[in-house]
Amino acid sequence: MIQLRPFQADTKNDLYKSWANGSGASIVVLPTGAGKTVLMSSVAVDVQEITVAMAHRQELVQQISMAMAQMGLRHNIIAPAATINVIISQHIRAFGQSFYNRRAALTVAGVNTLNRRAKELTQWANTVRYWMGDECHHFQASNMWGKAVAMFPNARGVGFTATPIRCDHKSLQFGHGGVFDDMVVGPGMRELIKMGYLSDYRIFGPPQSIDISAVKISNATGDFTHKSLSDVAAKSTITGDVVAHYMKIAPGKRGITFTVDVEAAMKTAELFRSAGVSAEAVSAKTPDNVRNEIIQKFRKGIITQLVNVDLFGEGFDVPAVEVVSMARPTQSFGLYTQQFGRALRMFENKSHGIVIDHVGNVKRHGLPDAVRNWTLTASSTGRRSMVKDPDVMPTTTCLNLECLAVFEAITSKCPYCLTVQEPEARSEPKFVDGDLIEFSPELLAKLRGDIEKIDRDFDAQTMVPGALQNTPAQTRLVHIHGHNQLAQKELRENITYWAGIRRDKGQPDSEIYRRFYHTFGTDIMSAQGLKAKPANDLCENIKKGFWKL
Repeated sequence: MIQLRPFQADTKNDLYKSWANGSGASIVVLPTGAGKTVLMSSVAVDVQEITVAMAHRQELVQQISMAMAQMGLRHNIIAPAATINVIISQHIRAFGQSFYNRRAALTVAGVNTLNRRAKELTQWANTVRYWMGDECHHFQASNMWGKAVAMFPNARGVGFTATPIRCDHKSLQFGHGGVFDDMVVGPGMRELIKMGYLSDYRIFGPPQSIDISAVKISNATGDFTHKSLSDVAAKSTITGDVVAHYMKIAPGKRGITFTVDVEAAMKTAELFRSAGVSAEAVSAKTPDNVRNEIIQKFRKGIITQLVNVDLFGEGFDVPAVEVVSMARPTQSFGLYTQQFGRALRMFENKSHGIVIDHVGNVKRHGLPDAVRNWTLTASSTGRRSMVKDPDVMPTTTCLNLECLAVFEAITSKCPYCLTVQEPEARSEPKFVDGDLIEFSPELLAKLRGDIEKIDRDFDAQTMVPGALQNTPAQTRLVHIHGHNQLAQKELRENITYWAGIRRDKGQPDSEIYRRFYHTFGTDIMSAQGLKAKPANDLCENIKKGFWKL
């Protein structure tokens, strides 16, 4: 029997509170590597009623079954016969016995098999009192996951995911296309790193050889289309880049490489072997027995590199991974975070995970351990707005080709090699990330002029055209100027408060300026030249961000 970690026990209790408060189906959010499958099996121990735990891929069904077996839970399995045989052999290899029992109250099932056998399973499905689903960000009422959930009309439900967000931005909420009533959010990735349950990481961003501008985006999924990815990858040097930078940055470390298609995976694995690195390519087309044998060899360290095609992004538990190479661009924040998380599993003597991003995923999505305010409702973008997510900073890559480290763009100096990142210009705030210290004298003069216009006393002789002087129009201009000054007074007080809290935390002024710029979309000097309406809007946004400070 597995003992839950304190944060897992707390999250489980929060789930039970959610059910007690009337939720028919709740999402549990925990980062990749936090033990969602373990938590699922613990819930199965507690409920002691007819329950089904389901997943959509063979690897995930196997993983759930192994977690249930580790808890000592005998269970039925609804899946193809070949999958059941593989799981039985895994049980015997790991535990000395099989936990497969067709008459057990607990069932582990594949979503596709449930849907194919829906009619013959109707009587059993009506007796199910709890359903549990893995990678539940997929669940929509109209798709195969939603159809599987609909088979259990008398059951409470819980779905587990690291990222409750869809690339197509559709809602997960019941009545709005989803199947869930509530959301339970456990500790985030950075919290678990601080607790010592996940390893810290370093990111490297070699020059990109894939031209993303030529890649099409699917209207159905919101992600890049497979064909256009394959086309641009074939014209690039990405396969050789992956091997070369692995040998430079993380030679000998056990890793997973994510590629765009089977051809790229096979070529990359071949190049790894040519460089003296034991490597195998695997995909959904790899026969089950061959794939399982390769994974076992990888776990034992016989194989150093697993090169795969969209296989190990979701739910794949390999604690021994030290490095992840991203050679597959994605618009999906969820997929990106799950792939990134493969490098964060802890094991003995592992100091940190390494992510080598060849395709700009980190720049596209930001660091994966920034705090996220997840909601069930649909989002207009794959990432939350900057104001709602004040800790989500854009990233930059060190210009030193011997370093290539990726870090938040809140400093002009690489934190790893200390190389100063010289901006391409200083004539606009965007070139220096809003850092006032880096502004050119000309830019500073212009912005000071805008501030002076707000701050000066009203003078009809210089501020009112002659034809409008001593008319109702002049009175209106006096009121507008007064409103601008009042709005600026409140805005500047809140900017001072916002910056002061960060200064008290030890952040230098340069970092504070950059954080402000990336959080609110304007620099501090330009903000002080805003007129009443935009000044009031910015002030409200700053106030909304105080809860994060």
